[in-house]
Amino acid sequence: MARKPESENEGPVKEMAGGWITERTGTPIPLFLKLTYLGFGLFGFAYLFLNRTGEVGHATRGPLVRQANEVMGAPPTAWIALLGTLIAAFVALLLWFAFRKEGADE
Repeated sequence: MARKPESENEGPVKEMAGGWITERTGTPIPLFLKLTYLGFGLFGFAYLFLNRTGEVGHATRGPLVRQANEVMGAPPTAWIALLGTLIAAFVALLLWFAFRKEGADE
């Protein structure tokens, strides 16, 4: 029967990226780092809908963005909905991956 490490400084070291990154096997990832996936995902989702026609309220770029919008038109709602769905699915997949139970060999 394998003995569990008594502290974080015990246990086998797993090397990744050709030895550039190392970690101890079985080291838990802190909750706040896992929740950053949610934060960045929500930021991307909000940014998509708040700035879907560009950053028109910006002091220096705003007038140029408004002129470009007059020439090009606003993006179709179907594309924005598709991108929003893809972002939501990506964030859900990241959260599932971050909070799943890890196997013994991971």
